[in-house]
Amino acid sequence: MKLPLRTPKLLIIILSRNLPDEDADMFRYPMPPLPGLLLAGMTPPLVEVEVLHEIIRPIDYHADADYIALSFLDYCAPHAYEVATHFRGMGRIVVGGGKFVSAFPDEVQPHFDSILVGEAQGVWPRMVEDMVMGQLKPRYVSEECASLAGIPPPRYELAERGFTVPMVTEATRGCPHECLHCQLNIHPVPFRMRPIEDVLRDLRNTWRLPYFKRKFAILLDNNLGGDLEYARRLLREIARLKFWGIAVQCSIDALRDEEFLDALVLARCRLVSVGMESLDEGSLSAVGKRQNRPSEYASLFSALQRRGILVFAGMMFGLDQDNASYYEALPRAIEEVGPAVIFSYIAAPPFGTPLYQQLLSQGRIRDHVLAHHEGRHFIHSHAVLHREEILDACRRVTRTFYGRIAVLRRWWRLLRTIERKPSLSAYLGRVFFASLFFWHLTLHQRRQMREGLQKRETGVSTVTEHISGV
Repeated sequence: MKLPLRTPKLLIIILSRNLPDEDADMFRYPMPPLPGLLLAGMTPPLVEVEVLHEIIRPIDYHADADYIALSFLDYCAPHAYEVATHFRGMGRIVVGGGKFVSAFPDEVQPHFDSILVGEAQGVWPRMVEDMVMGQLKPRYVSEECASLAGIPPPRYELAERGFTVPMVTEATRGCPHECLHCQLNIHPVPFRMRPIEDVLRDLRNTWRLPYFKRKFAILLDNNLGGDLEYARRLLREIARLKFWGIAVQCSIDALRDEEFLDALVLARCRLVSVGMESLDEGSLSAVGKRQNRPSEYASLFSALQRRGILVFAGMMFGLDQDNASYYEALPRAIEEVGPAVIFSYIAAPPFGTPLYQQLLSQGRIRDHVLAHHEGRHFIHSHAVLHREEILDACRRVTRTFYGRIAVLRRWWRLLRTIERKPSLSAYLGRVFFASLFFWHLTLHQRRQMREGLQKRETGVSTVTEHISGV
């Protein structure tokens, strides 16, 4: 079959909304998700490519695209089906991919012309070629644990201008830990690392970006510290690129390694995101997060902040071992362990995770609406607490942690904690960037948490929308 006379257009849409009244707000999202830009980088030049991130701009159903690619997580699946149906009704070819598609392909298949199951490298170029040639198959399945070598760099220039930090990439995939609430453990795969030179090539792919946007980067790994020797080598190489600042995500156990912390400093890391989740040992053990030791939080976080690196800590509410006395002491306890910024969410296990299956087998899942698996809704009954008690704890922690006096006190403590070495200029640089990241993230998270609490429902949903056949 002959190629079309004109270059067809592919629109890659990264879905994020599951509520129609949510407005786009670029201030809330300083960085784009990785999948769209990465997929664009893998796309052969048979098509013109546009990437649309729904978190900051709405879908244009009249866009001049011949092909639509949708990537989405579990809670966006109902929304994805509606979007796909709308585009298909207009005669567009619509394909789907992402973690949820890969985990539950039979559920997703009927809603799309074709789906990609698994990782895109090695499969996506062939899928695009078949699409253009009119030979698209219903399903493409990637090789399990396919090689991560040679993946093209993300196309950062396609990120909307509103993103402050468009340079996002990954060095690893997977995680060596077996947390029951994590989507990675629906169908676990081995922890893998990309060639370091490939990661560096991604971070050098900046020629179309404004100058200041070339100076910051974010590594969106699930756990950069999954292999500490690799992480240390990578960070030492990143240091040569002389960024003004980078951010990484890792598990808390990686922070016990002094060489890893020193390598973060060399790479000018300004922010580390960790899953603190709970300050109760029993709660952490119950969800398989045994790598966390609450007794170490304060010393580990302090070690980072002495180096001018902020700690952005995730916090779960509604774990089975939580009780009224734990919540009563929680605001003070969080302040004592010392994260710079926290992100809290309801312990609603994502669909299909081991924790979800465990609660389902116990008959404790009360809300089967897939769109409610986003950390804002209560989808299961708690062992001892009423949902309102849990919501009150969220409100109290938010009000206390993000109160004006508490924020100012935390900022001042951060400035006093940063070590004044090895030179005055290095110290002043750490103070400047620590303050910049602190205030931006604090204002961002305070707004997000307060609005999230307002949007959480006050009663158990009676909607009985299920995903069938899973």
